[in-house]
Amino acid sequence: MQIRSRWSAIVGYSLVGAATQLVWLNFAGVTTVAASRYGVSESAIGWLAQVFPLLYVVLAIPCGLVLDRWFRGGLLAGAVLTALGAVVRLIGDDFGWLLAGQILASIAQPLVLNAVTGISGRYLSEKDRPTGIAIGTASIFAGIVIAFLLSAVFTTSASIPTMLTLSATFCVLAAITLATALRTNGPFTPAATPTDTPAAHDGPDRGALAAAWGDPLIRRLCVLAIFPFGVFVAMSTFAQALLEPAGVSGGTASTILLLQVIAGVAGSATIPILVVRRRAESSLLVISLTVTAAACVLLAVAPGAVVGFVAITVIGLLLLPALPIVLELVERRTGEAEGTAAGLIWMAGNLGGLVVAVVVGLLVDHPLAAFLVMAAIALIAVPGARALRAPIAALRSQSQL
Repeated sequence: MQIRSRWSAIVGYSLVGAATQLVWLNFAGVTTVAASRYGVSESAIGWLAQVFPLLYVVLAIPCGLVLDRWFRGGLLAGAVLTALGAVVRLIGDDFGWLLAGQILASIAQPLVLNAVTGISGRYLSEKDRPTGIAIGTASIFAGIVIAFLLSAVFTTSASIPTMLTLSATFCVLAAITLATALRTNGPFTPAATPTDTPAAHDGPDRGALAAAWGDPLIRRLCVLAIFPFGVFVAMSTFAQALLEPAGVSGGTASTILLLQVIAGVAGSATIPILVVRRRAESSLLVISLTVTAAACVLLAVAPGAVVGFVAITVIGLLLLPALPIVLELVERRTGEAEGTAAGLIWMAGNLGGLVVAVVVGLLVDHPLAAFLVMAAIALIAVPGARALRAPIAALRSQSQL
């Protein structure tokens, strides 16, 4: 009898994935009023979000190793820590409790995000895995949309506790849903080998790191991930400031960025599925990077509200699906080391986001140069994306044997 995919696990994972991003960006749209409420600087409120990428770079590999050794336990720990971090922020109405909650949730984030390939590989049949990875990744971006929407509704200092309470409720319910779905191992979980017994290991298998990093394709994908991540993070961080000299208001810029993420959610949930079916992974990456570069050039030479809406929405639609496409290749390539390999991809992406954002931040008073730098960064990655055609074809041939 054919074993059926267990989609309830993907639903639970998607909710927790969204929860991590919700906690991360809760204050992105209310930085000024939050600073006033808690008696700190806007820079301090910014650190409530900054701790996430900083700790991700540090914890990505250790968390990937944990997932490869104890997948269900590691993922559930991530879900519980995310919910606990959201609840801790409700204990006291001061900045200290907010920071404590953010740190707890930031520790959880790599345990959750690194698991997007693993949960698809363990709970879905092979034909359903590209869809599972696409949905799981799209849900991560959907969490960003929820965060932006909440900050658009709860805009005053007095309403911040209500926003945090709703966020905590969502996180707790998401953790419960995932725990219910993961009561047992997935039907496609690899069978244990003699070396997988507790007596054989005192901790995560470091051989997974050697296997993942020793793979030339994984190294290529890590390098490639730096560029689209970097452009997206820099654009999301500085679009408002870069468009302001062209007369684009803060409210309009926020709407543009919201549409960018919504387009990215839609693209991530649909485009990778079609691309995998048509065996066009490399072509899509080339197209998305090239179009992104062209959109950045257009923003450089003709900035404005209309150009911003069109160009930045197109960037979200085509650039964000690059992540699930790369992660699907990782899942096919690495097998039981997929948690560590996914961690390498996420780490590279977060590192790229930090570096590119810093560079663009230095040029924030020179919009033309800043947009052209982002265009150049996207174009640099095009030859690498095109060079993936041969190894992807070889990977597909191996999987069919």
